[in-house]
Amino acid sequence: MTIKTLDTPSAKPLLDWYDRHHRDLPWRISPGMAARGVQPDPYHVWLSEVMLQQTTVQAVKPYFEKFLQRWPDVTDLAAAETEAVMAAWAGLGYYARARNLKKCAEAVATEHGGVFPDTEEGLKSLPGIGDYTAAAVAAIAFNRPAAVMDGNVERVISRLYAIDAPLPAAKPLMKEKVAQLTPAARPGDFAQAMMDLGATICTPKRPACSLCPFRDACQALKLSDPELFPVKAAKKEKPVRYGAAFIAVTGEGEILLRRRADSGLLGGMTEVPTSAWTARLDGETSVSAAPFEAAWQACGTVIHVFTHFELRLSIWRAAIAGQVARDDGWWEPVTNLEAQALPTIMKKAIAAAIPLTFKTSKG
Repeated sequence: MTIKTLDTPSAKPLLDWYDRHHRDLPWRISPGMAARGVQPDPYHVWLSEVMLQQTTVQAVKPYFEKFLQRWPDVTDLAAAETEAVMAAWAGLGYYARARNLKKCAEAVATEHGGVFPDTEEGLKSLPGIGDYTAAAVAAIAFNRPAAVMDGNVERVISRLYAIDAPLPAAKPLMKEKVAQLTPAARPGDFAQAMMDLGATICTPKRPACSLCPFRDACQALKLSDPELFPVKAAKKEKPVRYGAAFIAVTGEGEILLRRRADSGLLGGMTEVPTSAWTARLDGETSVSAAPFEAAWQACGTVIHVFTHFELRLSIWRAAIAGQVARDDGWWEPVTNLEAQALPTIMKKAIAAAIPLTFKTSKG
């Protein structure tokens, strides 16, 4: 691993750029508001940062606004039914975040009087808050000089210093450089400026280097091709898992649903009956795994890519006269499916058997 020698550049050009070009986001206050003494709401900052993990800004915006409408502050979220929170999160993915979101809100409400801790260490004591989220909330909400590093910041810092060690091994060095660069004044604005720079200027492909406030200091621009950074380790091919999903519909337009176990993949979410597939093991793909005997008809296959594997579900549909008694599930009107905590893979499965069920098959 090599790193080019470089005096720590000044954060001022970045902050000046941010003052003029910051993104207007629903969870953020502008630099002008901050200058007038308006402080970010820690609840808004925390909620947005949890939602933004491995998810785009555009995807998060409507979810963030929906959550605030239903649960305006952290004590409201703490008092909400878990099923309601999971249903509101459905389609955003990475569902452990939703479970931890509820647990964290409960901890803030019951153990901290509804007030978020204002330090990184205090924030990390809460359920579901790790190093990144703690640093982001501490910096943005409480103006603590914390080193905040997401994917956008990794890209900016790797190019600024021409760090050629591959990720994830380079993360500690990158974080050290971010810490050195973070100013004691306006650390929250600095963190958001780095994120904005990576999202709008220092992009993965065709970065707009001529517009970058760091262009005079950027070692990748001087010595190499910025697009070569950050260097990433070769990706391992994702395994493919197989299973089956069973969509049973009554003459009254009801569909059989059940709730997944709280722990594990898609924990606590709603699903149609499926065979026993996991991230490590295949499930049965035939009607032998059906929840009851019926005239099951094949409806093709749906594919969904999770973080660590690809799932291919064989879809089976049965039209039955009336409800079949079940101890492990319930019958839900098809017209009410949008309100259920159905993850994207289950929406895909249902849409394959009952087209036009959802407004979008991506939700």
